[in-house]
Amino acid sequence: MTQDKTTTNTATPTLKDDFYEAINADWLKTATIPADKPATGGFQDLVDEIDKTLMADFKQMNAGQLTVPNEQLASFLAYYRLAADFTKRDQDGAAPLKTILAQVTNLTSLKDWQNNLAEWILSGLPTPFDIDVDADMKNTKINTLFASAPSLILPDKTYYAKDNQAGPQLLQVFSQMMTKLFTLAGYQTADAEKIISEALAFDKSLAPHVKSAEESADYSKMYNPQDFSTFTANSHSLDLGSLIKQLVKGTPTQIIVTEPKFYAAFDEMINDTTFPLLKSWLLVQTIRGFSSYLSEDFRQTAGIYGRALSGSKEATKQQKSAYYLASGQFDQVVGLYYGHKYFGATAKQDVHDMVTKMISVYKQRLTNNNWLSKATREKAVVKLNNLGIQVGYPDQLDPLYKLFKTKTATQGGTLLENTLNFVRISQQDRFAKWQQPVDRDKWEMSAATVNAYYHPFRNIIVFPAAILQAPFYSLDQPSSANYGGIGAVIAHEISHAFDNNGALFDEFGNLHNWWTKADSAQFKEKAQAMITEFAGLPFAGQQVNGKLTVSENIADAGGLSCALEAAKGESDVDLSVFFTNWATIWRTKAQPEYQQLLLAIDVHAPAKLRANVQIQNLDDFFTTFDLKQGDGMYLATEKRVHIW
Repeated sequence: MTQDKTTTNTATPTLKDDFYEAINADWLKTATIPADKPATGGFQDLVDEIDKTLMADFKQMNAGQLTVPNEQLASFLAYYRLAADFTKRDQDGAAPLKTILAQVTNLTSLKDWQNNLAEWILSGLPTPFDIDVDADMKNTKINTLFASAPSLILPDKTYYAKDNQAGPQLLQVFSQMMTKLFTLAGYQTADAEKIISEALAFDKSLAPHVKSAEESADYSKMYNPQDFSTFTANSHSLDLGSLIKQLVKGTPTQIIVTEPKFYAAFDEMINDTTFPLLKSWLLVQTIRGFSSYLSEDFRQTAGIYGRALSGSKEATKQQKSAYYLASGQFDQVVGLYYGHKYFGATAKQDVHDMVTKMISVYKQRLTNNNWLSKATREKAVVKLNNLGIQVGYPDQLDPLYKLFKTKTATQGGTLLENTLNFVRISQQDRFAKWQQPVDRDKWEMSAATVNAYYHPFRNIIVFPAAILQAPFYSLDQPSSANYGGIGAVIAHEISHAFDNNGALFDEFGNLHNWWTKADSAQFKEKAQAMITEFAGLPFAGQQVNGKLTVSENIADAGGLSCALEAAKGESDVDLSVFFTNWATIWRTKAQPEYQQLLLAIDVHAPAKLRANVQIQNLDDFFTTFDLKQGDGMYLATEKRVHIW
């Protein structure tokens, strides 16, 4: 099994000792992590190049040197200009925040909060619970209501454990940051410290009742429908029924509760006695949430805690931070522009053909599977036949963005005012979808995002244009390199349909057990083998959580093995090129703080281990590089994990 090598070795390891380190040796020696980033590498390099390209285009548009193609992009550019005008933002200081803060500071009781709670939520103000609208997990054609728990101030509930040394250190950093933010907002230090102390006490009271990252990784535990009267009875201090009726303009019959333990303790956490602590928590979260839209002092200060978590050495530069604010608000608008301009029809068709081929390979593997029963195999093929494919960018822009009309500076508009308006439009749109048909074709990721995803509720795979470039994919790369890159990514997303979570959903995305009892038991055994393979692997001074990362590890394994089979079907196959590009796409350098954070909360294993461990499960890897027992990368045949 691979060993943890987080320090730079003086001698370059051989391919047989540490494949990832050997393939990426030159890059690892020279690559530097930007001061404003927690990491650099394959994915991050593409992000940086796309940011550079788009920022240059938008600069030319603002200067009148490039044509603005549509109204939505014009509205984005106007918002971008407001975000980039730090002279005006510094002049305004905390003033734009005053009206919002007054809504919190003027609260006198839970009843007082209740009177304005629907408006509060529509305004995007913080709440220690979340009401959402999404596809019903057992009838995915219709949107229904969900109730979930809030995020904690610390990254995960495990950080509140007595034996977690990072928790108290992070809370100290957080408290110091918030004291500075309150001071910028005009508070006296003593008052600020009291508010922050109360807010942290309230946040800590939530921790025992929310799920950890590991618990949240199990989708089967998300579906806990409660009839409406049962759900609203969880609270005697807040009228949840009245609130929800105002939000959706109707009376639901049920609500899906993702964390029933949290709502069972609702009265214990939120009541008249705890209201002062809750109010302080609301103040802290409000100032923290809106600081990035204010002056440079606010922006720099509000990033202190995040930089402590990630290990980034300095804040993002002003103009890039403005771009991130604007592109985040108009993500689909920016993505559609990027997709149309920088992702050609030829490449789009080629990738679509590759996806179709990978589905065909997967279908053949399922048909010939030797551990599933005929009934389960047939159901799995039905699921594949109904798999939706989205490549490059959406055919149409979400109509929501046509409602985003930026009030410009000359019209008296401010960055925060426009943001609040857009938040309200988005929230109203969100709740208006209750009981409406699900749009299965809706993209939930910008085409300018370097990523891909499988949506279990919709049974679709999505590959944004941004990831469809070298080293993942290029028309100029050998086919084996493309299969070791984007081919493995494509098959990874297909594999999510059959990982420990995706396998719970049928061809329509409904939570429905289509497995025989015996097949389900075998699958769980194989999933446990994957958990065992990764559990406890040393990395960044800590260990990998095999349960937290199992779904992504199953998808990696299935994706890589299917991509390998597809590559072997090409006339120009070169497996050394295939495995080399697989290791190349995962090259990463990251700050130790960031590595440790991801180990605690990320469902993905560390990039280096994704590269090294998965290839050790493939027999072709050993024959391609003539690996023998005693080599660092050698893994005994009986220890190799095979699922798909």
